[in-house]
Amino acid sequence: MFDTSKITPMDTDELKFLLKLLGCANYHSNWSANIFSSIKAKNKVCQDLGSREIVDYTREISSVKILPPGKAVLNASETELPLTKKERKVLESISKASGKITPSKITPKSLKAAEREKILTSFQEKGLIELQMKRKQKGAEVWITERGLEYLREEYSPKGAATISLDLLGNYLRFLRKSVVVQPVVVPTPDPEFQQGTSITDEEILQTIRKLDTELGTNNYLPIFHLREKLQPPLSRDELDKALYRLEKNDQIELSTLLDPTHYTPEQVATGIPQNVGGSLFFISVY
Repeated sequence: MFDTSKITPMDTDELKFLLKLLGCANYHSNWSANIFSSIKAKNKVCQDLGSREIVDYTREISSVKILPPGKAVLNASETELPLTKKERKVLESISKASGKITPSKITPKSLKAAEREKILTSFQEKGLIELQMKRKQKGAEVWITERGLEYLREEYSPKGAATISLDLLGNYLRFLRKSVVVQPVVVPTPDPEFQQGTSITDEEILQTIRKLDTELGTNNYLPIFHLREKLQPPLSRDELDKALYRLEKNDQIELSTLLDPTHYTPEQVATGIPQNVGGSLFFISVY
């Protein structure tokens, strides 16, 4: 159960924004969809709901700032430097900026946006730089988070007076009925290979990742929810997260973030490992 006690009451525009999303497939929508045309200050509404983790949206890097560990890496000799020549050029470009720098100003200019984003995300995960994120400007999507859905289902209590259309009220009622009828409590069945009460070694987890990747054809880019379905239970979410961090620390796997959640359900997106900066760790790759 999420701690919803810290969620402040919603104003009318915020409520309308959520009710419109409840009428969309998987509670996802294109940011530019006409359904939001009547929402005043849509940007602020979405940002405020996002800061309370009720909604989320596709993001992109708005600015980059080098951190002391990044400067230390650049001061190391090239033979000791754990970077490729391309990565060094990117880090040097960031270090020359007085403060923050936008991704478009980072050199080399010949670097494709996707490759540059991958390098910057890697730097952020290693603690070399600080990334500032913003809502994606083109083709952005917005959706209600798992926390937001639980808040609407379990905690939300309307107060005061507001003008809400019956269509929007209908979206809310259908959501509540679906929650009661279609979503009964499901107790996961432990995989017979990993029975409750048995200990699972990091090596067994690594073998399971390889096996799932082969079976599902995810090309060494396994979404984390597949592993959770396999190993939770007997492992708890926290135990599995710690095991994955150990495997990454030992250079046996790499965890990478989900930048575009449009191909996954909110429940699948919620299985990622949250980070203080940037998106959640969502994909697992084996070295």
